[in-house]
Amino acid sequence: MILQYKPSNLPFEHPFTISNGRTKTHQSALIVQLSLGSFIGVGEAPAIVYYNITVDQMMADLASKKTLVEKFALTDPERYWHYLHHLFPNNPFLVCALDMAAWDLFGQMKGEPLYQLWNTKWSDQLPVTDFTIGIDTIDKMVAKMKEKPWPVYKIKLGTSEDIEIIKALRKNTDAVFRIDANAGWTLEEALIKIPQLAELGVEFIEQPLAKDNWDGMKVLYEKSVLPLIADESCVFEQDVIKCHHHFHGINIKLTKCSGPTPALRMIKEARSLNMKVMMGSMNECTIGSAAIAHFLPQLDYVDLDGPLLLSQDHASGVEYDYGKVILTNKPGLGITLQ
Repeated sequence: MILQYKPSNLPFEHPFTISNGRTKTHQSALIVQLSLGSFIGVGEAPAIVYYNITVDQMMADLASKKTLVEKFALTDPERYWHYLHHLFPNNPFLVCALDMAAWDLFGQMKGEPLYQLWNTKWSDQLPVTDFTIGIDTIDKMVAKMKEKPWPVYKIKLGTSEDIEIIKALRKNTDAVFRIDANAGWTLEEALIKIPQLAELGVEFIEQPLAKDNWDGMKVLYEKSVLPLIADESCVFEQDVIKCHHHFHGINIKLTKCSGPTPALRMIKEARSLNMKVMMGSMNECTIGSAAIAHFLPQLDYVDLDGPLLLSQDHASGVEYDYGKVILTNKPGLGITLQ
């Protein structure tokens, strides 16, 4: 195999803000390519500040072990993931990008889309993706929603005006609302806000409390009138069992868990525990979003709106029809680089 990589820094359509005032105007990421003969597999790993993994760090790690990455004989992506996992034990984001590229490459070699390699079927009954409304003034959040009519919205909260925000948005749409507090509430706030949000037509709450507040989550799990989905509390495979009886479901992020390979195992374990499964975006462009899309037959919910939030892209091959996700059905990820 031949490894190539480059940094990316795509702009958002609107500045993107979540709880605790974290705002960004661009999404930095690493794009990797694994070539074998005429086949080229592509992967993406966004850099997320609060996980302390930068694009520069990913590139430095790759530069130091490029030959080792290239020398593996790709006969099975799962075996390659284990190899990469030991090669880069402290950089799951980088492992994700390489794992994604390996699956894309393997799918092209086999002549099958990833969802077929995973023994699942595409249908018209798959979950639709939500569209995220970041924190802003109430007027601007309403304007963002009106700008993008959509059947399901994921709304970032974690402010002193949370209920007022949802009331204002609800006046303008009958769409399904999902709330992502990004660990922005205390237990006391959550116990007060969740019943009010339920009355406003909210479907579920994602990560209401701090990621390590397991005692608080146990209480909230027993008292909440809405389902609770783990995000920051569920990063790696070993976190799935921790979330059992603390959350009703998990949100898997490919970048955080280190790629499609462990994500497949996380889904299997969550199902064995009778937990709901969501897969979420970390503002990936079409490259990373295509990887998420191939999981749709295995999911209850999906947040697949990265290409909709960004004003530029590196690839094509994922389209949207009012929340419905459409793939090309080409082998691997099924995307075309731009």
